[in-house]
Amino acid sequence: MWNEKLYDVAVALLKQLIATPSISREEDGTAQVISDFLTTMDIPHERHLNNIWAYNKHFDPAKRNILLNSHHDTVKPNPQYTRDPFSPDVEDGKLFGLGSNDAGGCLVSLIATFLHFYHRTDLAYNIILSATAEEEISGANGVESILSQLPAIDFAIVGEPTQTQLAIAEKGLMVLDCTSYGKAGHAAREEGENALYKALPDLNWFRDYRYPKVSDTLGPVKMSVTVIQTSNKAHNVVPADCSFVVDVRATDQYTLEELLEIIKANVSCEVKPRSMRMRPSFIPMDHPFVLAGISVGKTCYGSPTTSDQALIPATSVKMGPGDSARSHTADEYIYLEEIRDGIGSYIQLLEMIQ
Repeated sequence: MWNEKLYDVAVALLKQLIATPSISREEDGTAQVISDFLTTMDIPHERHLNNIWAYNKHFDPAKRNILLNSHHDTVKPNPQYTRDPFSPDVEDGKLFGLGSNDAGGCLVSLIATFLHFYHRTDLAYNIILSATAEEEISGANGVESILSQLPAIDFAIVGEPTQTQLAIAEKGLMVLDCTSYGKAGHAAREEGENALYKALPDLNWFRDYRYPKVSDTLGPVKMSVTVIQTSNKAHNVVPADCSFVVDVRATDQYTLEELLEIIKANVSCEVKPRSMRMRPSFIPMDHPFVLAGISVGKTCYGSPTTSDQALIPATSVKMGPGDSARSHTADEYIYLEEIRDGIGSYIQLLEMIQ
């Protein structure tokens, strides 16, 4: 199958995916579309929940394994849409529709790439394709739920819109639920211990603290207090508790455990992480895939946004057609030419690391 045919197949599949609603946790329709597509291509595949995966035809357990992964779930349509989000319309070289850019274009480009290599008998590695669910909500029933069913992954390409440049690092995410405790009392008298005031030094610390180690690609660790509240319902009661949420964006310079230890050593409030799953990632600049990308003019950068890359315990790079700035916007679109370039870029770089 030659590249132009791969492009035609990819665009046709993307149109089907756009026309099939696939909000996170409701991706059964698009999972079926992908399964049916692979069946028509005579490619055996497996399904767990709404995740689909397949192996190259001449899979050899003795070889290294490269995972091509992207997601088929979407966010809910932006309320400012002016067109039908589920209508795959083409205008002025753009394919419109919910999920076209994030991450449908990447997914179908990776599927086309998988088709290109599927029958090859001379590969130095195996290629595994996975089209997964719940990425937009970092859900437990997405890629994380199938990793135990896959062979060990040596390297992964995570398809996200990067304009086919190489995101060689990605920030991790740790959300903290923090609570300061005081003592309730009547606001008109000198009673109680105001938990809001007790929280102020910790709130200031989260605002002002600067971690000493700064990433070359991702910059500093960023902490933001995003929600604050008390359990009070009355204006005349000194609050006995003050709870607040902290959004922590981690870099490759610290593990989430290290960050949590530093935070707990510097604040007096109770600190509970919601999850330690969304870890920062980094691929060395001397990795063969990165060197191949640089040799053909690709740029390398650190990504501030999270993806399934945080959940895949292997060396990985985030790369794909489309532009992250269009993700989750009204009247989302991807340029058709970007899909053609995405397929070509994936194939070119994988060929170079044979």
